[in-house]
Amino acid sequence: MIFSNLKCALLIRQCGMVLLGKHLTYNQLRTFRNCVLINSKQSVTLSKNRPRKLSGFVLDKYSSKKLCGLNICRSQMRGYCTDDQPKHVNVGTIGHVDHGKTTLTAALTKITSEEGLSKYVSYEKIDRAPEEKARGITINASHIEYSSRKRHYAHTDCPGHADYIKNMISGTSQMDGAILVVAAEEGPMPQTREHLLLAKQIGVKNIVVFINKCDEVDQEVMELVELEITELLTDFGFSNQCPVIFGSALLALKGDNSELGKKSIWKLLDALDSYIPMPTRDFTSPFLLPIDSTFNLPGRGTVVVGTLKRGVINKGDPADLLGFDINANTNVKDIHVFQKSVASAKAGENIGVLLKGIKGNDIERGMQLVYAGSQVLTNSYEASVYFLTKAEGGRSKPITSKYIQMLFSNTWSLTCRIDMIDGEMAMPGDHAKVRLTLLKRMSMNEGQPFTIRENQFTVGTGIITKILGSATFTHLNKYKINI
Repeated sequence: MIFSNLKCALLIRQCGMVLLGKHLTYNQLRTFRNCVLINSKQSVTLSKNRPRKLSGFVLDKYSSKKLCGLNICRSQMRGYCTDDQPKHVNVGTIGHVDHGKTTLTAALTKITSEEGLSKYVSYEKIDRAPEEKARGITINASHIEYSSRKRHYAHTDCPGHADYIKNMISGTSQMDGAILVVAAEEGPMPQTREHLLLAKQIGVKNIVVFINKCDEVDQEVMELVELEITELLTDFGFSNQCPVIFGSALLALKGDNSELGKKSIWKLLDALDSYIPMPTRDFTSPFLLPIDSTFNLPGRGTVVVGTLKRGVINKGDPADLLGFDINANTNVKDIHVFQKSVASAKAGENIGVLLKGIKGNDIERGMQLVYAGSQVLTNSYEASVYFLTKAEGGRSKPITSKYIQMLFSNTWSLTCRIDMIDGEMAMPGDHAKVRLTLLKRMSMNEGQPFTIRENQFTVGTGIITKILGSATFTHLNKYKINI
C-alpha cells in the first residue's frame, strides 16, 4: 500500500521557496510510485515501500511535464498548478449553420484527450437536446473544456441557425475570443456575417478562422475562401492578420494524421495560444454571475450555471438573485467547475452554483447571482447607442422616441422602450444619448454593453452610462411601436 498514512499534500511550483498550493487527496496521490516530497527544511525521496507516516509535506513540480522525475499527464498537473492567475481563457465556435462548429468542438476534445489534456466529448453529447438531434443543428450554446499545451480553455459551441440567434448572443457574451468556422465549399454565408457583427458589438476582439471541410475542395478554392474571409473580417473591424487554419474536423475525429486532420487541430490550438491574449479579470469587485441555465440536483437543490463575470465566489457567501422584478436572498451551498466541487471560483470560470432555499421555478435565464447587497434592481437607464446603417444590417428609416424593441445583454433579453434625450429622432449611422425603459426591473452596470434587435436584424448597439430610479407605467403596450 502506497502512502498509506499520507492524507494530503500541496502541489507547488519550484520558485526557491514553498508556495501556497491546492490540496491533493490520498486517492490522487496513490498512483505515484517514486517522487520527492519536500518541506521548507529538507527533501526526502520516497519509494513505494517507505516512508509510511509522512504528513504536511509538499509535492514540488520540477517541470511542465514531470513531477519530481515522474511522468504524469498534463491534465493531472493543470488542476493543481498554483500560478497566481491561471492561464484560463473562454473561447467558442461561431459561424453559419452546418459549417462544422460542433464537429470541430468534438475534434478539439478528442485530439487533446489523446495527450491527457482533456476528456473526449462526442458530437452526440454536445448536441444533446432531442430537438437538436432530430434536426441535426445546435440550438442551445454548449459548454465544454479542454487544454492546449499552454492554456486551459472553456469552450462555448454557439448555434448557427437564424432561429436561435438569442442563444448565440448569450454564448458569445461569455467569450474572450472566438473561432470562426467557415465551410470551404460554401464560403461566408448569412449567419457568418451576422455572427461576426454580433461578436464585434458584444466586445469580442480576437478571431481565429478555421476553414473546415478542406478535404472536399482544391487548393485554389481554399485560397479564394481565405481572401473572402479576410476581406469580411476587415469590413467588420477585425484585424486582417487573424490566423487562418485549413483543415477538416471530421478527418481529425476519424484519426487522420494528415495536415488537414489532426495536425490542423494542433495548429488551431497553437493559434489560440499565441493570438488570443490573456484577458484582464476583475477579482476584487463583489462577484457577479449572469445565469445562462439552471437545473435541479435531486436531493440537494437548485443549481445555476454561467460564466463568472467578476470577483471571487466562495462557499457560504450570502447572495442575491436578481432580475425580472425578483430580488431573492440566498446562500452559496456548493460550487462546481466542470463537474468538480471547489471551495471558490474566480472571474472568467464557467461554474455551477448550488443555492440554498431557491426553487427552480423561481429562476429565469438572464437573472444574476450577485454578492448580497452589491447590486440594485431598476428598469430605467441612460445609455449611449450607435444605430447601424442599412449597409451594416440596420434600419433605413430614422429612429424616434417611444421606439420599442428587444434589448439583449449578457444572457437575457427583454422588451425595451427607447426615448431620445437630445431631440426626438436619430438617423441610421448616428450616435445618440437615450433613455431605456425596460418592461421589468433588471440589474445592469455602467459600461455594460447591449444590443437592440428588430425582428431578425440588429439595429443598434450601446453601453449603459447611468443607472436611474425605476420608472412607473401602467401599460408599456399603450405606446405605438415606431417602425
